Amino acid sequence: MVTGRTRDEALRLLTDKYTARVQRYVPFEVVELPDVRTTKSTTEAAQKLAEGAQMLKLMAPQDHVVLLDEHGRQMTSREFAGFIDKKMTQLPRNLIFVVGGPYGFSEDVKRRANGLLGLSAMTFSHEMVRPFFVEQIYRAMTILRGEPYHHD
Repeated sequence: MVTGRTRDEALRLLTDKYTARVQRYVPFEVVELPDVRTTKSTTEAAQKLAEGAQMLKLMAPQDHVVLLDEHGRQMTSREFAGFIDKKMTQLPRNLIFVVGGPYGFSEDVKRRANGLLGLSAMTFSHEMVRPFFVEQIYRAMTILRGEPYHHD
């Protein structure tokens, strides 16, 4: 689940490319939430609250929700593949990864989350995270299948 549409066509195409690759292995989709309408007087907190309300509407109580957050646990690609494998066998419902908007997540969304995942100690735009992360999901699938995409 991602907040807002990807405006940069190159990033959108790259995300689409890796989404199609992941779909060869598991049911997978990138759900784009509509951009929250803001004005000059809209505060960061108000924007996060509005974005969070959209996110929470799409989460079922049984869903396992992981927020992509700069303060989240960082993993190697192999560790992430193991995490995905474990969740695919244990979870009764969906595993949902959430990319927030430019200001992060509301407190309501943070409380709902089952975990936080960090991609890097560096900060990336919320649009750039999308293709990076979908590629990592694809990489995890190839690791789990023993395919030669990933090199240690």
